Amino acid sequence: MTNSWKKALTAGALTTMTFSMSALANDLPGKGVSVQPVQSTVAEETFQTLIVNRALEALGYDVKPTKEVDYNVGYTSIAKGDATFLAVGWFPLHADKYTMSGGDEKFYRQGQYVSGAAQGYLIDKKTAEKYNITNIGQLTDPELAKLFDANGDGKADLTGCNPGWGCEMVIEEQLNAYKLRDTVTHNQGNYAAIIADTISRYKKGDPILYYTWTPYWVSGVLIPGKDVVWLEVPFSALPGERKDVDTALANGKNYGFEMNSMRIVANKEFAEKNPSAAKLFEIVKLDINDVSAQNMMMSQGKNSSADIESHVNGWIKANQGLFDSWVAEAKKAAM
Repeated sequence: MTNSWKKALTAGALTTMTFSMSALANDLPGKGVSVQPVQSTVAEETFQTLIVNRALEALGYDVKPTKEVDYNVGYTSIAKGDATFLAVGWFPLHADKYTMSGGDEKFYRQGQYVSGAAQGYLIDKKTAEKYNITNIGQLTDPELAKLFDANGDGKADLTGCNPGWGCEMVIEEQLNAYKLRDTVTHNQGNYAAIIADTISRYKKGDPILYYTWTPYWVSGVLIPGKDVVWLEVPFSALPGERKDVDTALANGKNYGFEMNSMRIVANKEFAEKNPSAAKLFEIVKLDINDVSAQNMMMSQGKNSSADIESHVNGWIKANQGLFDSWVAEAKKAAM
């Protein structure tokens, strides 16, 4: 996080933002048009959504309170026109959801809102080094898997992915592909609660095995390379339309997941009727490190609605020129 953003958060955290005159010119292309944002129930995606909402408001749109829905419901609602946009569509992770809900015929999707999001499996560094574990495929060995047994059933406990998020489908595919069903249990449910228990076990000195993604606060608590290490996979294995995709990186490492971007997915008919909003959705970009920094503040207790609003206020204040440039370029699209 930049020093300017830190200062903005401390100096004006709870004040109401006032946008610069250039962002509030009289010609507002969104005047009289309602917008219904949706987002997942992951609170750490609120920051990204609110920044887009603020930019739409600066264009004159009447932005309704964001509705929290399951990703699947979000895509189907946008396709039907019951909702306007989702700011945090994970791609290519959500490729199947996108296609099944109508694809390019129903959705407008241009630009990369947040790029460089990684995900995969990690274990504590101490256990990795002691037993030379570098690949999740090694956990077909019952003795190695038993190291990560948290409940006494003899199988490794993997802190996994919530049903409906998309990552759970990848994990389930890979448990089969790597023949890990007999030695690894995919623990699902409330990720925040399960990962909190995982961190508690780590602090007690117990071995841990978990799935996570970036940007997210977990990697600020369990730091890769210092506290934990990423595990590679035996080979690429993805579900659905991505089954033939090679997940190996340029350096030859393969962590089982493609690099993802958060992309704004909007109703196509709305985008065609509102070129300013469409242009905004295309051009907005948010630094992944800013998202990680905000998520970390949430993990440290600053996670109320008022706190997140103040984080948005602070980010806009620290990046006012960039924010105003988005609004100005979006306005030109309506001319």
